[in-house]
Amino acid sequence: MEQEGVEKLHFELASEVRLGILHELQSNGLKMQDVARRLGLTATEAVRQLKRLSDALMVERQPEGTYAVTEYGKLVLQLSSSLDFVYFHRKYFLTHDVWRIPRQFIDRLSDLSQTTLKTDTMESINAAERMMGEAKQSIWGIGEGRFTEAMSRVGADQAIRGIEGKFLTPLPPSRLQSFENRTLSDIPVLVTLTEREAGICFRLVEGRADYAGFFGKDPVFLGWVKDLFLYYWDKGKRS
Repeated sequence: MEQEGVEKLHFELASEVRLGILHELQSNGLKMQDVARRLGLTATEAVRQLKRLSDALMVERQPEGTYAVTEYGKLVLQLSSSLDFVYFHRKYFLTHDVWRIPRQFIDRLSDLSQTTLKTDTMESINAAERMMGEAKQSIWGIGEGRFTEAMSRVGADQAIRGIEGKFLTPLPPSRLQSFENRTLSDIPVLVTLTEREAGICFRLVEGRADYAGFFGKDPVFLGWVKDLFLYYWDKGKRS
């Protein structure tokens, strides 16, 4: 690997101004004057920063005089968004173990960018119960302990209404026999997923289950949680 080139890339991304320009150009091409105005730069500074990004192959000047992010630049922005997310929640990830889930999902952590972190136990459990209670089509869950209790309380009522349910737990839940159940001895994360919302809680680094986690309605996040759930569902044993 060309280490010097990688270091140069990190240096270019370390500038808030250059990152700001990349984000401004991500949706629409802009002329130099528009870039300067949006970011509060002088014309000289805008030209200098655009040249640096052009030399780094992340921005290119169009024939009509506007600047746009290159395909390579778009890829760099996409991959760096996971670092943005992890950095923003760095205190959470200091104490929680994401390495229990497969690498392919860690590589997609930017899919969680539009979520809200809930750190209070009861707030998370109440959010999970509310999601399940408001479900109109499906409830999927991975749980143990208090999450399983919440699934049992709400899921039993939802089963009567014909809601589809899939639950993955260490032991077969006694009150969810109307839903499809599978068991998994090692529960890596706690998950609540409906057709509209999702929540995921990672375990603490010492292995204990924790109820602090990420909740949201963003379709990209829902897709990530669904893929993760199905990965473990396929590994579960039928109850």
